[in-house]
Amino acid sequence: MKENDLYKIAWEKIMAANNILLVAHVNPDGDALSALSAFLEVLKKSGRKVSAYAEGQFSDSFFFLPYSSEIIANKEQIVLSDFDTLVILDCGSINRTNLAPEIFKQRSSLFIIEFDHHPKIDNHADLEFRYSDAASTTEILYHFFKHNKVLFSRNLANAILTGIITDTGNFLYPSTSDDTVSIAGEMLNYGASFPKIFQKTYQNKSLRTMKLWGAAMENLVINEKYNLAYSVLTHQDIAANKDEDDEDIFGNLVGFLSNLGGVKMVMLIREEKLGEIRCSLRSSDPSADVSRLALFLGGGGHKKAAAFSMSGSLVKINNVWQIV
Repeated sequence: MKENDLYKIAWEKIMAANNILLVAHVNPDGDALSALSAFLEVLKKSGRKVSAYAEGQFSDSFFFLPYSSEIIANKEQIVLSDFDTLVILDCGSINRTNLAPEIFKQRSSLFIIEFDHHPKIDNHADLEFRYSDAASTTEILYHFFKHNKVLFSRNLANAILTGIITDTGNFLYPSTSDDTVSIAGEMLNYGASFPKIFQKTYQNKSLRTMKLWGAAMENLVINEKYNLAYSVLTHQDIAANKDEDDEDIFGNLVGFLSNLGGVKMVMLIREEKLGEIRCSLRSSDPSADVSRLALFLGGGGHKKAAAFSMSGSLVKINNVWQIV
């Protein structure tokens, strides 16, 4: 079946739904929040009964997005049996919804539609729109709404553009395509405010956040043998400096590190909790695929942006960082 036909079927299913739940991944970033916000803007104006959920905190700097204050952050407030249609946004894997057991329990009574730009990990959707070459999930939503002749308001344009800006590092990441830039320009024509979005998402760093970035710069090392750069943030660095309101600080930081020239890949290795190591990978080199390394180590992601986790602690032995 053609893509345009599937877009139409998905739209008809959503419009016919009695009660819709929009779900994004835990600790939602700018793209996930923007995707929720964009759908809320469209569905509420269409008179649909809809709720939105993403487990965990997110910065209040995103409260400028339409309906962002209505996003439920605690799954104890979600009764999945109340819904007949589930729209999953920007999750990669169903486990990132933090609702996997509940979804499987109610699976026979739910129609699931998924929009995502992460590589496929599992099968759970009745209709899936997954394009790993898209710069953001909101870029995919743009095409979905356009095909179904949704009228773009200023609120919708702001949500679409915010997702693009945050997931492309303000158009600096390799995922930025001609289509991405074209959509961004169109959103400006619809009234999206680039200065406001940029100020809310990038020019809002606290002193503690800047100090944490400084620690990452201080710990930056280039491994010439493997042509990669890495930085380490210990649990002490993070506990002393992380601003709890900045949930996407590490994504922004490793994105900034990826601007370093002369290396194929950058890694940000951090101990956010004692005994838990997380590593974020980025690359702008055409020949590099960081998702292969992440998948090998139990993680996942895109060709140019991926991550994995492991147990252990960061220690410095003979001036070399090790995980023990």
